[in-house]
Amino acid sequence: MTFDYAARRARLAELLPAHEVHALLVTSPVNVRYLTGLASSNAAVLVRMDGTAMLATDNRYIEAARRLDVPSVEVADVAGRLAAPGVGIEAAGMSVAAYRRLGDGLVPLGPLVEVLRAVKEEGELELIRTACAITDEAFADVSPRIAPGMTERELAGLLDRRMTELGADKPAFDTIVAAGEHGAIPHHAPTSRELRAGDLVTMDFGARYQGYHADMTRTVSLGPPAGWQREVYELVAAAQRAGRHALAPGVQAGEVDAAARSVIEDAGHGGYFRHGLGHGVGLEIHEEPFLGPSRTGRLEDRVPITVEPGVYLPGRGGVRIEDTLVTRAGGPELFTKTTKELLVL
Repeated sequence: MTFDYAARRARLAELLPAHEVHALLVTSPVNVRYLTGLASSNAAVLVRMDGTAMLATDNRYIEAARRLDVPSVEVADVAGRLAAPGVGIEAAGMSVAAYRRLGDGLVPLGPLVEVLRAVKEEGELELIRTACAITDEAFADVSPRIAPGMTERELAGLLDRRMTELGADKPAFDTIVAAGEHGAIPHHAPTSRELRAGDLVTMDFGARYQGYHADMTRTVSLGPPAGWQREVYELVAAAQRAGRHALAPGVQAGEVDAAARSVIEDAGHGGYFRHGLGHGVGLEIHEEPFLGPSRTGRLEDRVPITVEPGVYLPGRGGVRIEDTLVTRAGGPELFTKTTKELLVL
């Protein structure tokens, strides 16, 4: 799928006067891709206040760059060709060494391209929708095979392979599989621990499709759940519904988090929900905006975002339920459609 990269650069150029710079040197690889279409590990694009631009990369990517709609040059030293006094730079993604090498007069700026990326074009949403459909289908195909004796690593591998077979570029991130007591660790890395009857098993995974990411978490029960397991699961499910229903253009990010978090806090488990409610997804798996207790700023229309409350009980296990949705004026559109009812396998 192709996008109007010149229009994206024009929108960025409109933001520059307010920051008192006449150009922005973009060095983040994902931001360079967003503005030019070039996916590379070494490139920079200078976007001027009038919307014109210059793309620089090395000889590994120069031929691909020359096929794009932005003038491209091959340079060994990006600083010498693109940086100059009065030019803004992306402070968050630049090392101190690189900043010193670029010279005097540069203006460190906060996230500008990231703010533009938060609101997606319909073509971008279609790619994320496809990534989510692959994720859903992979789970549907793999879940009947989940059984005691399988290791966390084996289950993660099955999910990863199935997503690739279904057309994913690759997994969107390192797949999480957390069984039993490991479910109390939100970002547990899969191990050789075998799944056992009576375990809750949390799987956090997603597909990347044409550069765009999906993110979904499901927790299943191996055999009939114990009373405390079902109680925690239903609590997290209620919190997740509250968070999903709170998503709307114009709503404060912190208010969405509070809608879900209050459900868990009212049940006495607030201390066991130890992360933000969600994050934007797109060319990166974690991008603007972020949903959390201290997050400010209002959501806009066409923002894909996750809602992922969890309760994590040390030594016992945990539950997380996560979906990728997109904000719409008429109510959020759900991209990951796998059932959120507790699956008993």
